[in-house]
Amino acid sequence: MLTQEIIRTKRDGGELDAADIAGFVRGLTDESVTEGQVAALAMAVFFRGMSRTEAVALTLAMRDSGEVLSWPELDRPVVDKHSTGGVGDNVSLMLAPIAAACGLAVPMISGRGLGHTGGTLDKMESIPGYQAMPDNALFRKVVGSVGCAIIGQTGNLAPADKRFYGIRDVTATVESVPLITASILSKKLAAGLGALVLDVKSGNGAFMDTPERSLELARSLVEVAVGAGMPTTALVTDMNQPLASAAGNAVEVRNAADFLTGSARDPRLLEVTLALAAEMLVSGGLAANPEDGLARARAALEDGSAAEIFNWMVHALGGPSDFLADPDRHLGTAPVKTALTAGRDGYVTDYDTRGVGLCVVALGGGRTRPGDPVDHAVGLTGLLPIGTRIERDTPIAFVHARSDDQVAAASAQMRKAVTIGDAPPAMAPVILSRQG
Repeated sequence: MLTQEIIRTKRDGGELDAADIAGFVRGLTDESVTEGQVAALAMAVFFRGMSRTEAVALTLAMRDSGEVLSWPELDRPVVDKHSTGGVGDNVSLMLAPIAAACGLAVPMISGRGLGHTGGTLDKMESIPGYQAMPDNALFRKVVGSVGCAIIGQTGNLAPADKRFYGIRDVTATVESVPLITASILSKKLAAGLGALVLDVKSGNGAFMDTPERSLELARSLVEVAVGAGMPTTALVTDMNQPLASAAGNAVEVRNAADFLTGSARDPRLLEVTLALAAEMLVSGGLAANPEDGLARARAALEDGSAAEIFNWMVHALGGPSDFLADPDRHLGTAPVKTALTAGRDGYVTDYDTRGVGLCVVALGGGRTRPGDPVDHAVGLTGLLPIGTRIERDTPIAFVHARSDDQVAAASAQMRKAVTIGDAPPAMAPVILSRQG
């Protein structure tokens, strides 16, 4: 079918067959389909949607637009996790080594931050020498020897997605659930996974800001992944406040170091990380049920084996061999650190979580466009969970910045982002639901 007829069919609410979708994706990859045609189909899908059959076909075609990895040399189940993104979400840094310590292989292909959400790759690149974009041989070697590797997507994995997303980003069609689904899953399928666990964020710091939209995306991801042949489960988790007590790059790595070594563990972050680890172990056949998986994951954290694997992974990918022994010696620090006090007695009752993320971006710790430089050292620490009782001189955050002017601007923004009330608020669970 001609490209314009594919667009017409979807514009009029018709269903595309797999051959037409595959042909469109081939044109997307070799650029025989124009940018205008890609934008037109994206807009048609945005308004008309896609059936599960269409979404599976699109996902598989995008997977097959480049290299598809396999792991025949591994003698352990290959499982990964994907998060839809949030603020203070450094789960991957602890989850990958916990899962590897329990016997899984975790080839974790992650992304960079964009907008108010942080990126796992930006965090890992806070570590001096760390190769976030290794060649395929080193990637395979580290996964095989260490059990996990956190790296970035190469141009050979699902290249159709890169062009498609770039056009969606500038044509107001990013929010389409079937297109989000195909974008996420095509890359995960190309990574050669045996199973996948998803962390779908919900709330004012999430891409999907309502429970209904989050649940819609979680169901779509699970159903399409299973339809494409990859066992998948999803947890819908709360993002109405930062997940960790730190937001930024180096500061979140420092938070992860404390978590792995047991120096300090944010309770909500611990709950989400262990729950996702349990799901991964069940999906990989290494735990009989989530309770068994939870016990195994907690043991790997408590006995230090997860920390050992994280340190080994960092060194295997070019970072310092003693990173966890002295993270402060290796991580960059901002020259100005200032406490932002509450200014009144009360309780932390609410967050504009997106506003917290944008505060980090304004400090230079994030990007608004792909390719923007990132200052790894700046950020926020000491973020208090909702429900915390505070006094007027209690710090509600510490601002890490390059200048006093940045501190002043960030402090003003944070005062708007944190609500302090007179009465303790109702507490929401951090894990909202499970799909799959």
